[in-house]
Amino acid sequence: MKILGIDTTTRFLCLGICDDARIYEYNMDLGIKHSALLVSTIKRALEALGWQLGDIDYFACGLGPGSFTGIRVGLSTIKGLSWALKKPIVGISTLDILACNASGIGGAVVPAIDAKRNLIYCSIYQFKNGALKRTAPYMLLQEAELLKKIPAHAVLLGDAAAKIEGARILDKDSWYPKARHIISLALERIKEKKFKRAFSAQPIYLYPKECQIKKSPKS
Repeated sequence: MKILGIDTTTRFLCLGICDDARIYEYNMDLGIKHSALLVSTIKRALEALGWQLGDIDYFACGLGPGSFTGIRVGLSTIKGLSWALKKPIVGISTLDILACNASGIGGAVVPAIDAKRNLIYCSIYQFKNGALKRTAPYMLLQEAELLKKIPAHAVLLGDAAAKIEGARILDKDSWYPKARHIISLALERIKEKKFKRAFSAQPIYLYPKECQIKKSPKS
């Protein structure tokens, strides 16, 4: 089974490739250059393996929440490839991907992504018997609201974690998604047959009013 997975919802471009039991990953800090470099990076990665796009069986993509522009860049690219090649898409929340960085720690895990405007994208997870389980919805909260929801002894990670005073925070190396976790989660969802066709995959936006696209008035 061959899988190509990406996440472009943060400043990092995360690109993971699965070739049966072997996983390759690229995690590059591109800032705001995803739209300029995503396609060429995919092309170089496939050329390095001697693959053609048609060799890929499944595409996986981080759906957000995160950068509005980044979400659109990544998902539109994957949708285009999926539609052209008639291959399924596995959509994965960026918070799910990020939470995997705390694997092995045990107890409650709270990924926290800076949503700007003094708000935080977050959720709550528990690792039980080696499996990651989400125990709260995907949320957009103010810092004070998040503080009230954090379980005792929870571990926080993400670029908004440092804003939470007194919290137990993982090292900065764990603050952004990792491509290998995109692949591992995609494999789980494929096994469970949780995948979609090209235009069925939808982004996770938690700023609904700001993300509405308004039609211009008719002349």
